[in-house]
Amino acid sequence: VINTIAKLAKTCTLRLTTSKLYFILCDKVANGGVSLWSELCQGNFFDEFQMEGIAAEHNEIYLEFVPENLSRALKTAQNAKAVKIKLTNRHCPCLRVAVELPSLSSSSRIVTHDIPVGVIPRRLWNDFREPSVPDFDVSIYLPALKTMKSVVERMKNLSNSIVIEANLSGEMNLKIETDLVSVTTHFKDLGNPPWASDGESQSSGQDRDLESMAEACIDIRKLQQLLAGQQVNPTKALCNIVSKRIVHFILLHEDVSLQYFIPALA
Repeated sequence: VINTIAKLAKTCTLRLTTSKLYFILCDKVANGGVSLWSELCQGNFFDEFQMEGIAAEHNEIYLEFVPENLSRALKTAQNAKAVKIKLTNRHCPCLRVAVELPSLSSSSRIVTHDIPVGVIPRRLWNDFREPSVPDFDVSIYLPALKTMKSVVERMKNLSNSIVIEANLSGEMNLKIETDLVSVTTHFKDLGNPPWASDGESQSSGQDRDLESMAEACIDIRKLQQLLAGQQVNPTKALCNIVSKRIVHFILLHEDVSLQYFIPALA
């Protein structure tokens, strides 16, 4: 998860609660407006977990950090006997990653990484709420991400933007159009998630023609970053399109969910 996020964001926010960890990126619209929201249940990752927020009614901690630094620290932990992550305050607030490595002698080797973090004050917490998803026009399962990645990588050499369009009949197209070239890749029989036609999560779902396409034109580099950095290996990947406004990707693994929002280009 951290490796994926490190490919998508230079800095990100870690929100800690008693039951979950959240990795959050809320980019400003001026920077392309990409948002990311990833949720992990702490019980699936830690044998022991203790945390204390600033008060009983606000039992949470918000930290800003550079995901690449945490990614590097965790790479040393691949063959570890144990890993401890602790919030400390030596010369500045740090996430201390202590990695116990196997050793030939009876004494264990411990490698320690101190990753500087910024503690986000309570008054700013509301800036890091889960992004709301506007009523989408189409929701569709994505094709194999490896296939999609190779298609997008080829298209990236031809254009800076890509049009994603899909309908409620399980069809999706990736298109680029420039003065010199027009390329479209078609995917069929992808299937639509059950909520795509129940009309509850989308106001327009009930009266939408199953064949008509909803489309959004997005920055191709943002899409390529998501596909290239993908290490979560999701069991389900789907895409919601709000016509001309936003493309919302959801990647689900057994114990991880990752949402990624790419706004449409004007």
